Order: sequence, then structure tokens, then C-alpha cells
Amino acid sequence: MSMTQTLAPHLPYLRRYARLLSGSQSSGDAYVKASLTALLNGQRLDTDLPPRAALYKLFHAIWSTTGEHYDDVVSSLDGKSRGDAKKNPEARLRALAASSRAALLLTAVESFSVNEAATILQMTPEEVERAMADAQRAIDEQLASRVLIIEDEPIIALDLENLVTELGHEVVGTAATRDEAVAKALAERPGLILADINLGDGGSGIDAVSRILDSFDVPVIFITAYPEKLLTGERPEPTYLIAKPFLPETVQATVGQALFFHPVRRKAA
Repeated sequence: MSMTQTLAPHLPYLRRYARLLSGSQSSGDAYVKASLTALLNGQRLDTDLPPRAALYKLFHAIWSTTGEHYDDVVSSLDGKSRGDAKKNPEARLRALAASSRAALLLTAVESFSVNEAATILQMTPEEVERAMADAQRAIDEQLASRVLIIEDEPIIALDLENLVTELGHEVVGTAATRDEAVAKALAERPGLILADINLGDGGSGIDAVSRILDSFDVPVIFITAYPEKLLTGERPEPTYLIAKPFLPETVQATVGQALFFHPVRRKAA
């Protein structure tokens, strides 16, 4: 089997991970492209690792040589902040927390074990565990938001409501149809949306989100049983995507990243 065939199934998930880590599709894709370019130029994967872990390890080797992504941090700020990023507390926090965010995302979102994450990041397992705890603590302490849940399955909606409430957020409403979701979003102006893709007879969660985003800016996490249908390589792709069935720690990590990178971070949206 060729290297292309071996790595192809893992690339959509690496792109998702890179976007989560950097906070934008363009920045994440740039790092993935640099990793693939390195492979084409003769860089070898670690043959002692499974292909997926070896690919992520190569990605992080590229990532770590670019100064922990100060450029993508700066590009995510507004024009005024870009000129003075070194004095911007949010920029400093993002830069300092990069390795901790990576440890958290590799384990909670990408489902690597602590030992695998340690190999990818070239850290010890103990360092990875500390980094995970530090990242989650920093995220949880700083971020609290008002959340709208768009989900047509009542049990799943209730699970999500309980989970985000336990994380310190306020659920301002749940909606089971496209029209209900749009109406509640416009009335409540949430600071975060968790949206199912398929609302059954209630329409499309993607359509609901598109209509909401036409009115105001808000981070969105899509939830679907078929993530590969959205990770197509075509733009735009959702930066934040959770696969069903989901784990609580996956939701926690993804919610934290979505709020962490969004320019408006406050409880009252």
C-alpha cells in the first residue's frame, strides 16, 4: 500500500485537529500542508508508530519549529490588536498554552492514549497529564457562556444540557427544528451553539446555523453521527465537530476550544 493510501483516511481528522489547535481553517490547513510537503521532500514517518500517530507526530514536529504558532494567534486578533499582540493578554495566553491545548485535544478529541500523546508531543506521560489538567483548568476558569442546543432527540438534548450546565455554562434554550432554532437564537443571542446536523422532519441543523450566522457571529459546534460527510476538504468546513456517540470529555474539550478562540468571550452574548 502506498503512503498516500495509508495516510488518506487520517488526513480529514488531522485537518480538524489542526483547526482546533490553531483556531482557524486557513491556519490549520497551512500546517497540514507544510507537513505533507515535508513528506514529499523526503521527511520520513516514525516507523515504530502506527501511521496515524506517526502522521500527528510529524505534524507536531512542523508545528513546534514555527515558534508555537505565534503567527496564527496574531492573525486571529482584530486589526488593532495585531499591531500590539505582545501586550495582549489573550495572545500571550494562547501562545503559552499551545502545548497544553495539544495534550488536551490529542486525548479528549482525537482519542489518543496519554502514552500515545506523549510520543507525539515528545513529552513524558506525566508531563502530558499535567498539561491536560492545566489546559482544562485554565479554559474552565476563564470561559462561561450562554448556550443554545439544536437537537431533535430529547435524550441527547438533555444529556448535552446537563453536561454543559455542569461545566458552568447556562443553557438558554433547546430547539428541535430549524425554524425553532433560528427564533430562539435571535431572541436569546447565545454565546455558543451546539447543533445536530440532521433534525429529521425539522429540517437541517446546517441551514439553521447558516441563518443564525447571517444575523450575528457566534461559535458553533456541530454534532453528527457521520463526521466524514462534513470533513470533505471543501471550504468552508466546520472547525468544531463532535462525532456521535460522544464522550463528556470530548464535549468539554471542544466547547472550551470553541470559546477560547472566539473573539467575543463573555457570559452575556
